[in-house]
Amino acid sequence: MDDYDIESLAVRAGIARSQFGEHSEALYLTSSFVFENAAQAAARFQGDEPGNIYSRFTNPTVTAFQERLAALEGAESCVATASGMSAILATAMALLKAGDHLVSSSGVFGATVQLFNTILGKFGVETTYVDGSDPAAWKAAIRPNTRLLFLETPSNPLTEVFDIAALARVAHAGGAVLAVDNCFCTPALQKPIELGADLVIHSATKYLDGQGRVLGGAVLGRRDLVMDGIYGFLRTAGPTLSPFNAWVLLKGLETLRIRMEAQCRGALELARWLETHPRIGRVYYPGLASHPQHALASKQQRLGGAVLSFEVKGGREAAWRVIDSTRMISITANLGDTKSTITHPATTTHGRISAEARARAGITDGLVRVAVGLESVKDLRADLERGLGGN
Repeated sequence: MDDYDIESLAVRAGIARSQFGEHSEALYLTSSFVFENAAQAAARFQGDEPGNIYSRFTNPTVTAFQERLAALEGAESCVATASGMSAILATAMALLKAGDHLVSSSGVFGATVQLFNTILGKFGVETTYVDGSDPAAWKAAIRPNTRLLFLETPSNPLTEVFDIAALARVAHAGGAVLAVDNCFCTPALQKPIELGADLVIHSATKYLDGQGRVLGGAVLGRRDLVMDGIYGFLRTAGPTLSPFNAWVLLKGLETLRIRMEAQCRGALELARWLETHPRIGRVYYPGLASHPQHALASKQQRLGGAVLSFEVKGGREAAWRVIDSTRMISITANLGDTKSTITHPATTTHGRISAEARARAGITDGLVRVAVGLESVKDLRADLERGLGGN
């Protein structure tokens, strides 16, 4: 399938039919697998013979999801995990040890900051945060013990866009691995591996599912990094993607591109309207010409994405009024759904990090994040206008 387009890969890759010849992917709800004899069991456990052993680390439905996502990203290997955060944890635990150093962009998800600072810090891994848009800052932060560079692009929630190709060169010159969280774009809009990234991380909970149904995560990249390191952590520690969730995610991938394209169109239209609104101080969306990295986004991404943020004049009180006045948009911190969602990052997704960390990431009390779904943009505008001073 090397010459197939992404639309075909999204519905055809990873299929291995059973003896029943099913057309839809099979769902294998089993904890373990039976061997023909003791010799085969020994060979499977030792890795001398391929095949399923135990669903903590080998399951046909999960394998189908891994193979399909790897085909979409252009990756050699993929390991699926229970959530996006467990994918980041598995990457860190596989690549880092006590005394190692990690460099991260300031604009990352609040739980990621908590993981780096609180969990990894407890085990002797130090993290330095830099302005993700400045390759020189990344280069200056690298030390002899730096093992990993980590970034989200676009970032959450300010949609900052970082130069993956430039940062790959910085990482490799310093002997480090570059990991890119591709949650906001997915392979439908951006392929970090083609730009030089070593690893791609997903919260499959978001756009890969696309309908807010299940949790999931994935790490993709070079076979040696994924299978020799991250897979070993998964096999032992067990942050495992369930077969049922893998089956749901497989069905989500089938409509990934058409959903992303429609949601991106809606986000761009809504962002353009918000940019003209007198109650809005600033709009953050890579598809707007006013975005600081608009030119880079146009080069690196197919479209601007489906997430935007905006500053409401009047601070937290005004921001909360906009959120509380909505009747259709769902007030929830999740994103990537066909239903549009709205949240206040300073008190939700980034509420557990310090005020200094929020300030460093540019997250103010007046900031509101909207993940645009598939509703009518006219109705989304009316829902937001209600709290912005309209009828």
